[in-house]
Amino acid sequence: MGTRYSHFSAEERGVIMVMKQQGHSGRAIARVLGRAGSSVTRELARNGHEPPSDTPKRGRPRRGYDAVRAGQRAKKLRCVPRRLRKLAHPVLWMQVKARLMRYWSPRQISRGLREQFPDRPEWHVSHETLYTAIYAIPRGPIRRELTRLLKQHRAERRSRRKGVERRGRMLDIQSIRSRPSEAEERLVPGHWEGDFLVGAGNASAIGVLVDRKTLFTVLARMRGCTAADALEGFSRVLRRLPASGRKALTYDQGKEMALHRVLSERNDLSIYFADPHSPWQRGVCENTNGLLRQYFPKGTDLSRYTQRQLDRIAYEFNTRPRASLGYQYPAVLFMHEVGRHDMAEKVRQEIYHSFDALRG
Repeated sequence: MGTRYSHFSAEERGVIMVMKQQGHSGRAIARVLGRAGSSVTRELARNGHEPPSDTPKRGRPRRGYDAVRAGQRAKKLRCVPRRLRKLAHPVLWMQVKARLMRYWSPRQISRGLREQFPDRPEWHVSHETLYTAIYAIPRGPIRRELTRLLKQHRAERRSRRKGVERRGRMLDIQSIRSRPSEAEERLVPGHWEGDFLVGAGNASAIGVLVDRKTLFTVLARMRGCTAADALEGFSRVLRRLPASGRKALTYDQGKEMALHRVLSERNDLSIYFADPHSPWQRGVCENTNGLLRQYFPKGTDLSRYTQRQLDRIAYEFNTRPRASLGYQYPAVLFMHEVGRHDMAEKVRQEIYHSFDALRG
């Protein structure tokens, strides 16, 4: 018998009863069973002093350990829940479901219930409790309906543990911690964040570059997803930028950047790398990728887009007012920041003229 914790079996309880009747100590019994002494002591304490219910608490007669009675008690306790599940309350579940139907996340629901019902602590549930309740529903239409309301639409919840890192580590790289303060604080244009927007089956991709200060976005057509494709595609669009708007690039440690030194030398550009599994260190680009999915839905074959088509989409994207810029246009702001004031005014007028036909 191993020392790993598990409930006592009927045979083990029989050994405890016989050895206790023979006068052996709890530690001696534990050594025979291969159990921890504390486990045997607790078993005896729970089942060795159980008088009839009508006996007064003080002066109860001492009853010896009975294996059958101990087994029956353990079986009975296994059927009793330790505490009532919060979401078993029908009104609370209706509150949760109503918020799910409005696409609230479990975290938002948890915080919202606490704020709206501060005097109902029994309705204060954690987001983990909500996830557990949703995924505990048996497979079927009800579960599918609820999981579709979650952001990721996953049929099964994934483990939070990280798997084994299988990608090769990139060598001779500059850490994001070496990035100058002007890039970190988004003080001047020309400090970019980059990524691949991947298409159907990871077989096609578009290169994405976003200026950290102005949110100006550049899209690059890629022939494939290799390092050579990234070098060719990013170099092509970086060469079109003015020198004052091409200072540094922050990227993740994806294999497509294996030729980063060549890219840096070819475009006179410093390249910094975020830590593995740290997408928040490139939050500007991650947010931009989410917005670009309006134009390139997941599962799309991205190889069919020409560079001219990507430029047209990027122009439309860069002439949308952005709340984080005080509703300025990224294209206009970028041109102003790099000293192309005439071009900035031209873009502004083009934006206005594009809506003239709708005046009526």
